[in-house]
Amino acid sequence: MFTETLKLALHAIRRNPLRSFLTVLGIVIGVAAVIAMVTIGNGTTVQVTERLSALGTNVLFVRPGQFGPGRASNEAKSFTWRDVDAMRSQVAGVSAVAPVSQSTATVIYGGASRSTTVVGSTSDYLVAQNRIVASGRGFLPSEERSGAAVCIVGDTVREKLFGSASAVGERMRLGSFSCEVIGVLERKGEGGMGQDQDDMALIPLRTLQRRITGSTGISAISVAVRSDVSTTKVQGELERLLRERRRILPGREDDFSVNDMAQIVATMASTTTLLTGLLGAVAAVSLLVGGIGIMNIMLVSVTERTREIGIRLAIGALEGQVLTQFLVEAVALSIFGGVVGILLGLALAWGAVTAMSVPFVVSVPIVALAFGFSALVGVVFGYFPARSAARLDPIEALRHE
Repeated sequence: MFTETLKLALHAIRRNPLRSFLTVLGIVIGVAAVIAMVTIGNGTTVQVTERLSALGTNVLFVRPGQFGPGRASNEAKSFTWRDVDAMRSQVAGVSAVAPVSQSTATVIYGGASRSTTVVGSTSDYLVAQNRIVASGRGFLPSEERSGAAVCIVGDTVREKLFGSASAVGERMRLGSFSCEVIGVLERKGEGGMGQDQDDMALIPLRTLQRRITGSTGISAISVAVRSDVSTTKVQGELERLLRERRRILPGREDDFSVNDMAQIVATMASTTTLLTGLLGAVAAVSLLVGGIGIMNIMLVSVTERTREIGIRLAIGALEGQVLTQFLVEAVALSIFGGVVGILLGLALAWGAVTAMSVPFVVSVPIVALAFGFSALVGVVFGYFPARSAARLDPIEALRHE
């Protein structure tokens, strides 16, 4: 009996292709939007996590001031060289302590020029930031102490200024002074926030302070922790040391922040996951709209087929059989729309992630949920029109024009 009902339902769907297409369209758009949004969001989350993890999860970032909603502090005093020396000598378990300040300057070589980020630090920066000198060398201790006019450039700067020629040994203009290129960093690509990590010039911190910023303050410190030591333990020691050095009384809030890279990775991952969920929820609204569309068109179908329903009831068809036929039509349309929507959503997501250069990460549970929800939409929104058809009075239905 169910087989015959299914055949009748499929025949009715094929008999009105335009109406069936319009019924399916809402479900297709809804399912495709959900899958595309979630897939793109998952790929973005994976990419951000990978890029942040590439910086090293055993790195602590120390900055003056507190950051967060209602906590930003621009008046906290900068760090000093004595703070850096104290961290190196008094905190056990650190493998590198890199003081960092940065600015922006124009670099010029020959007829080529570009604005780039200038980072002032020491050779510990290479360790703390997991950077490798692909050609040339790093800073000598004497160059760091004297503030020598030497620099190590990122691969983007090398490519834009020097092209295919070797940059090592050449002199380029950096802001208001000339510096010798002693090394080129290995390409690292985009950072967690999409910035080009290779569009930079690294110079000794004292050089930056004397020649560019004119300030002796240090805006941040990167601390690399040995792999056999807990970053939480080192973080606590750094906080204790800085509170002591900055004379912060017990019970008073710190005027600095020490952030664990692993915590930053987890926070960014949870943030992008939350945004993905919100996008998916917004897209899921279109599934609801598609369900309402199914109900409306099925109600129209009941009105158009009133005489047909009356004939079926008059020759002995039961209410349950008519109810099942219309319900099967709605569910079949929803399931078909779900399948097409899944394929369309995956295709759209593939095109988007390819254009954005992010990983293609398909969430099987989300695909299954979208498909199941599309079938549920057919049941829920198809039931009312099906019940209306099953409860028609055969005599009144036969009189319907």
